[in-house]
Amino acid sequence: MRTLDKSKSDMIENYICGFIDRNGISPTMDEISEGTGLPKTTVHRYVCALKKDGALEAEGHRSIVPKKTNTRSVRVPVLGAVACGLPKFAEENIEEYVRLPSSIFGDGNFYILRAEGDSMTGAGIDNGDLVLIKHTAVAEPGDIVVALVDDEATLKRFYPDTAEHKIRLHPENKKFGDIIVDSCEIQGIAVKVLKDLK
Repeated sequence: MRTLDKSKSDMIENYICGFIDRNGISPTMDEISEGTGLPKTTVHRYVCALKKDGALEAEGHRSIVPKKTNTRSVRVPVLGAVACGLPKFAEENIEEYVRLPSSIFGDGNFYILRAEGDSMTGAGIDNGDLVLIKHTAVAEPGDIVVALVDDEATLKRFYPDTAEHKIRLHPENKKFGDIIVDSCEIQGIAVKVLKDLK
């Protein structure tokens, strides 16, 4: 294998770090090529060599991350809209993976859903927002959960009614009524909302 040019290695690593800082996700090989002006074959060769040398992690399409960073991160799948019967962790539902810093988001098994509709605006979750969900099958009263009811997922506040043996799924918008069900499958608890400021 040809010797790597240190300036090209540094350019690629710096571009990857900058891209992650700006976008919150790692770049693809094509984006690195476009951003650095280097041919795709050169980028591929350098990324493979940097991975072999331990300077990069490269697990897939959007997971090229420098190892030299002191920031620990978690790899999180983006699963699509919450109202579309998701999430079942089938690979075909995963739109992409993003890396989130553990120092801000904590450790755990997470996924991201795109909110659809305006039933949770009172909780600060607007249509199109990305909601970080911690995967769990249990929830406390008042938690905002992803609840699977009749193969349809919904994002609502969780209130179990033990006296009536029912579950009340409460929207945070007065235009919508509570959903009362005998049972539901909890698929996670909402922990953060990722959105652009207006």
